[in-house]
Amino acid sequence: MSILVTERLQLRELNTDDAEFIFELVNEPAWLQNIGDKGVRNLIDAQQYITNGPQASYAKFGFGLYLVALRNSDVAVGICGLVKRETLADVDIGFAFLSRFWGNGYAVEAATAVLAHGRGVIGLPRVVAITAPDNLGSKRVLEKIGLRFDKMILLPGYTTESRFFTTDHETAK
Repeated sequence: MSILVTERLQLRELNTDDAEFIFELVNEPAWLQNIGDKGVRNLIDAQQYITNGPQASYAKFGFGLYLVALRNSDVAVGICGLVKRETLADVDIGFAFLSRFWGNGYAVEAATAVLAHGRGVIGLPRVVAITAPDNLGSKRVLEKIGLRFDKMILLPGYTTESRFFTTDHETAK
């Protein structure tokens, strides 16, 4: 069942049947460089990633990262959604797309819908985002959907700072 539908995309909850797609996505060079190695080495690891990540988030918060598929063919192209991290005071928007689908505007389209859903339906007063400092593609997507760079932050467990974006100019707590 779709959570969100846009002109070209449909977003739905991830399930363990999506393990092959997740395995491919999290092992792409861009994911590994910009997000990090999640230790997903096989389909069982991918199923556990889905169960312990997105599905656990749906159960706990009512939202999480969603599978993004082309509306006309159901081909999975990426993930996009809202994440509540223990290390951030606010909910953040996250997204990642298979590199072969870059340049089509899918990230902006999906993230626009997710942000509107988060603010309008879920009622989030503020949404933030974090990116690797040199991830210019994600920076552009965030700016296109209305987030603005606020500051550099060092998240627990990381050795390099991340760019911190927000839907407003309020300083993070």
